[in-house]
Amino acid sequence: MNAPLPLHKFHGGIHPPTHKAQSTQQPIVQAKIPAQLIIPFYQHAGNQAKPIVVVGERVLKGQMIGMPQGHISSAIHASTSGTISALGMQIIAHPSGLQDLCATLLPDGLDEWIAHAPLDYSTMTADEIRHALRMAGVVGLGGATFPSDVKLSRSDAKHVIHTLVLNGAECEPYITCDDMLMRERAAEILHGAEIVNCARLAARRKNIDRH
Repeated sequence: MNAPLPLHKFHGGIHPPTHKAQSTQQPIVQAKIPAQLIIPFYQHAGNQAKPIVVVGERVLKGQMIGMPQGHISSAIHASTSGTISALGMQIIAHPSGLQDLCATLLPDGLDEWIAHAPLDYSTMTADEIRHALRMAGVVGLGGATFPSDVKLSRSDAKHVIHTLVLNGAECEPYITCDDMLMRERAAEILHGAEIVNCARLAARRKNIDRH
């Protein structure tokens, strides 16, 4: 058997300027509604959402326009009210300027919501919570944008979640969205953690009842 290779210490790595102050001096504000929105159907890890709208259709804010497909996928929704003017390939936010299937939405300026109401997650089963997250299009905000319902799918007796980590670290220069959300929306962040805990407890109750 060959001897293990020795480990060597080295002096290196980089620590670029953080440039955080530029975006932490003012509160979070709502962006203005643009004249046109390009909405990709692939905004998450896994399978691309399937378009469920047609050209010329008027949609409302929050309306599902892309249905999740397969186990790892998440729904896509209209960002505001308006008319779908095109479905086709568009340049997306990709380092290489690649194209993907998108909906072109022309806002009507009304910002009119679909009918919606809060869910009583405290009475829902774990499957119901996961389904609600999937259909709401809730995904992680890291590089993979992994669907949140899939993250909760392993919360059972075999894979017991003991600790929930809310990662607010932002090592990249300029990025401060987590920082500002923790400053201004801390209660909502804790509310989200409570929903995750309800899903965990519901899954454990289901497993206990099964046995």
